[in-house]
Amino acid sequence: MEINFLVLLVAATSTLVVGFIWYNPKVFGSIWMRESGMTEEKMKGTNMALIFGMSIFYALLISLVLQMLTIHQWGAVSMVGGDPSIAKPSYDAFMTDYGTNFRTFKHGAFHGLLTGIFMAIPIIGTTALYERRSWKYVLISGGYWVVSFMLMGGIICAWS
Repeated sequence: MEINFLVLLVAATSTLVVGFIWYNPKVFGSIWMRESGMTEEKMKGTNMALIFGMSIFYALLISLVLQMLTIHQWGAVSMVGGDPSIAKPSYDAFMTDYGTNFRTFKHGAFHGLLTGIFMAIPIIGTTALYERRSWKYVLISGGYWVVSFMLMGGIICAWS
């Protein structure tokens, strides 16, 4: 299996689209600003190109991992050390039988949902405990990542 970096970049960029909607003041933006201690004054003078660029870079790293979590066939590739050319005939038989199974947007979104619930929310929740953030903050930030992971997982699983 080849890594399709274009698909991963599209999935990574989707996090910005979700963020523009999610953190809009008419959705959760005003509540998030209050709960995170962010103000309009703090936001002024920031290098938004750098922030958006680094956000896409970090989301690209996440998409590399989500690819392995959403596409089951990567497990078969890892079983042969990442090099299918040295695999036994059973690998080829497996990939012939199951090579495109569960490669849908819905399946990827489901794995994105699980990853968001069981990875993103606990990470954000733990950090929030030490930073003395509210549960509203955890739910807004965690909810953003759950939705983002669902969209990313769906894109990756369906288009890779």
